[in-house]
Amino acid sequence: MDAATPGLLSPDVLDRADVRAALIEHDFAAVFALIKKWGGLSQNRIASACQLTPGKVSTITSGSQRVTSFDVICRIADGLHIPGGLLGLAPRPWESDHTTAPHDQPEAPGDRPDTDEIPWRPDATVSLATHLTRSDLVMDRRVLTLALAGAAVTGAVLLDSLEGWLAPAAHVPTQRRPGRLGIREVEELETTARAFRHWDHQYGGGLRRKAVLGQLAEVSGALDDHQAPAVTDRLYRVMAQLAGTAATMAWDSGLHRRAQDYYRLALRAAHAGGDVVFGANVLAGMARQMLYRDRADDALQLIHLAQEGARDVIGPRARAMLHTREAWAYAAQGRIAGFHRATAKAAEALASAAGNTDEPYWIAYFDEAELAGVTGGRLLDLARADPRRHADQAAARIRAALASRGAEAGRSHALDRIGLAECQFLAGDIQGAAAETALAVQAARGTQSGRVRTQLGQLYPYTVGHSASRPVREARDSIRDLLSS
Repeated sequence: MDAATPGLLSPDVLDRADVRAALIEHDFAAVFALIKKWGGLSQNRIASACQLTPGKVSTITSGSQRVTSFDVICRIADGLHIPGGLLGLAPRPWESDHTTAPHDQPEAPGDRPDTDEIPWRPDATVSLATHLTRSDLVMDRRVLTLALAGAAVTGAVLLDSLEGWLAPAAHVPTQRRPGRLGIREVEELETTARAFRHWDHQYGGGLRRKAVLGQLAEVSGALDDHQAPAVTDRLYRVMAQLAGTAATMAWDSGLHRRAQDYYRLALRAAHAGGDVVFGANVLAGMARQMLYRDRADDALQLIHLAQEGARDVIGPRARAMLHTREAWAYAAQGRIAGFHRATAKAAEALASAAGNTDEPYWIAYFDEAELAGVTGGRLLDLARADPRRHADQAAARIRAALASRGAEAGRSHALDRIGLAECQFLAGDIQGAAAETALAVQAARGTQSGRVRTQLGQLYPYTVGHSASRPVREARDSIRDLLSS
């Protein structure tokens, strides 16, 4: 492969949080070191691709010389085929020639079932589950790379595909094979789904995702038989919860398109099982994914769809959670008054939840600490544009969350720590920020969450430019060490 060949660096290298952080920072000492480690490129190969001498690459890698020439940065981008956006450049000329549009991304093995019909057919939901789990469980590295590159569907294509959520399910004739699953077996599956959900909340994605997919495949097989109606409904609800967990685990692993596939499966399964409240929760998860993809308008549409479909049955905690996602979308749109209004509605709904024991177990996490953490995170989003107005408020809310939930909260605790460190940087308290960063890295080591690593990578640039401060240097080194591990 010569220097001009597209794909000199594989997508999984360019998708690493530490590589992206170094590229954004124009820290080419780290860029070259990480490329050598994760991309398998030698110093001579990098030099040849970027039209540099090996000695020049060596001095850059050692930190003896920084890259400040725009021309050299462009040569590095073009030689290694690093998309311009990762370096703050305009799209490079070669990008339009070799970038595959999201709808052209190859599917994993197997033909995708046609699941866009309205009303939704429960048997089509089972076929979709079978397709997704079969293809994922045999996914090889090549297909995984394509899945990492796949972009989530957005806009009308996404929203129109979810319209079946508001319509009754289609009647399906009796299926051919008799099933013998009893309530006791279903209860065991429900217990397993609950345990997997706890795993995801505590540790994030990773190797456990395969276990979830295996269980999801078993439930799909059971639904392919003709079970008793009460068993069938509960099996669909188990499928919905397992698919929801698979979605968040896939997202945590950087598989954004795959995550969306499982979210859509979870919504259809909840619909087939008559679990309207969990369906609203799935739509809230899809909205959160859109918010992370800077699609606030889509997120707001998804939340309104959830609120419309579950208005008559949703409990106060779930209603409060939906209001926080609504507030998040308003904040992303710059609608400050809308953000505060929706946040106040969330607080009011949560206050009315005291003593309510009728809501499902999976929404029990949404308490005062969660509301504080989510509100603090959204104020942090606003603080990035106006730190003087919002940074202290964000820090106060995140501290309230940390005071109520400790390291046992896993991913949430780590994200709170990272958010508080960023608040300190934005407020200009560099020493305090360095101390919080050290705590954030310590918390991040306790989880395998890709989302935590991504957020930590976004904290990294704040540590640059303060070389005179030893605590900040140590904080920067600790981030780099963790992201490089």
